[in-house]
Amino acid sequence: MTTRSSDVPVSDVPEPDVPEPDVPEPVLSAGNGPAKETGEGAASGAGSGSGTGAGSGRDRYFDLLRAVALFRVVFYHLMGWAWLPVVFPSMGVMFALAGNLMARSLGRRGAVEVVRGRLRRLLPPLWLLGAVGVTGMLLGGWGPDEEGHPGWWWLHLAYWILPLSDPPYGETLPGVAGLIGDDWTTAMAVPLWYIRAYLWFVLLSPLLLRALRAAPWPTVLAPIALSAALEFDWLSAPGWRLEAALSDVGAFGACWLLGMAHQQGVLRRLPRYVVPSLTPVVAGVGLWYALSHDFEEGHDLDDMPFAQSLWSFAVVLLLLHLSPSWRQWPPRLRRWDRLITLLNSRAVTIYLWHNLCIVVAESLWDHLWSVSALEENTPWLLESPWPQLPFIWLLTAGCVVCFGWVEDLAAGRRPRLWPDGRARVRTGGVRVKAGERG
Repeated sequence: MTTRSSDVPVSDVPEPDVPEPDVPEPVLSAGNGPAKETGEGAASGAGSGSGTGAGSGRDRYFDLLRAVALFRVVFYHLMGWAWLPVVFPSMGVMFALAGNLMARSLGRRGAVEVVRGRLRRLLPPLWLLGAVGVTGMLLGGWGPDEEGHPGWWWLHLAYWILPLSDPPYGETLPGVAGLIGDDWTTAMAVPLWYIRAYLWFVLLSPLLLRALRAAPWPTVLAPIALSAALEFDWLSAPGWRLEAALSDVGAFGACWLLGMAHQQGVLRRLPRYVVPSLTPVVAGVGLWYALSHDFEEGHDLDDMPFAQSLWSFAVVLLLLHLSPSWRQWPPRLRRWDRLITLLNSRAVTIYLWHNLCIVVAESLWDHLWSVSALEENTPWLLESPWPQLPFIWLLTAGCVVCFGWVEDLAAGRRPRLWPDGRARVRTGGVRVKAGERG
């Protein structure tokens, strides 16, 4: 069973009147449509953020939310602070953005075409991770006897190809002395629950959109009811695989549906006072439930699906209610354009590989304990995770360069090593750098 952690994970969308840098949208999130989602060059404009889905161009507000969510995921996996998912529930936000994108895509193309395009962009980065990780596990001695019977091992190995459930991994395998810690396989497996949940949400989206149009708020609230039923033992599932899938639907399904509801204009039909009045109550109930069930470091919202469902629902609802729909960056945020563009362009790669980077960084950092001067004079520095953070991002940047190109191939684009939007474009015969316009 894959270790869960609350943290975690699609295209070239040109502005209609001003040339836009070549910025793909990550498959794990939404807000801006894929230019080549189906591989046939079908363009789709970005959601305007108004909740109607009208208009085209990237919604920079969604780009910002996605980038903050991804950064918080990495920060949480390094620090492990229980309050980080409370300050910003990254997973709920990313599911909501993905739901927004799915609703908009389904409104423009057939369900089969949209689902096929989503899977085509999601799976290749996972396959690359599996090719590297599974090969390393096999070389380390992992094999068919790990799950009691060889037949089950071979069957479950197929989840690395189509993750309808959590793929297996060699949990007890040793690391590489001095380079990778013993928990490297667990670190690699941590993000995979999100890939599995995302896959199921994509497959269910055509039915969810129909239900949303027929009965908006009962559909949005149904996953929270499911989470409550599982939490209070009103409903039980046979086997941990089905239980894990239902638990994730209960915890984050309302966020996915809120994203769809936002794109469909459901939220706009609410009186303006409803959301600011409702969200503090729902969030307060969720936080109260968490605090009354031993909320602490090592036992946070990720271990409390019902509290997670309430808190994430409330925060996501408020964020979508406030959605300002930025077609261009506000002046104070323009300096961050290249960084946010890069995080959006390589969201899948960063999400899948950052945990392994943390394990490698921690293993290499431990070598400093052999320096007697540091051990005697600055043990606090060696014990702190803060100095490791720049090194972790440096390793993650290396993974972006080495493995990120597969996201471009999956989307039918020319592979790029560092897609931060610096590509020059022509405007009326004058060459300008992307990000310097407007």
